[in-house]
Amino acid sequence: MCRINKVAIIMGSDSDLPIVKPGIELLKSFGIQIEVRILSAHRTPDHASEYARTARERGIGVIIGAAGKAAHLPGIMAAYTTLPVIGLPIKSSTLDGLDSLLSIVQMPKGIPVATVAINGSENAALLAVQILTLGDEKLAEALKQYRISMEDQVLAKNEQVQKELG
Repeated sequence: MCRINKVAIIMGSDSDLPIVKPGIELLKSFGIQIEVRILSAHRTPDHASEYARTARERGIGVIIGAAGKAAHLPGIMAAYTTLPVIGLPIKSSTLDGLDSLLSIVQMPKGIPVATVAINGSENAALLAVQILTLGDEKLAEALKQYRISMEDQVLAKNEQVQKELG
């Protein structure tokens, strides 16, 4: 299997960074290399398209596109690469992120963008990890252990509640 452990995270604005940071940290915890860029589908379209066109050459395996409002950035990324693109809708002040979600999820036939929940950077990161596990058994095992630890945490919380409530 070919091992590619690099994810690009593209944000439409620096105001998206606080939402994206938990996903960045999660990717780092899996030992995944990341490239983080601020590019706008509307204000820097040439730079955004060039970034997407050259992503594979730089060893990128998955692109996460975080954007709010019109949220065309993930779609632009997908239009210029055959790499998997995950859209991360960012909650905006006007429509609570519904505008972003619909802009990302309603891609035309032939240019898919996987989409996670509004402000769901951790799920975007985990979906990227899942995709990368297709070429990396060690990463697959790490993801399996991550899920086991989540299960253990829930069971421990349940045990604590049972003790408190009798």
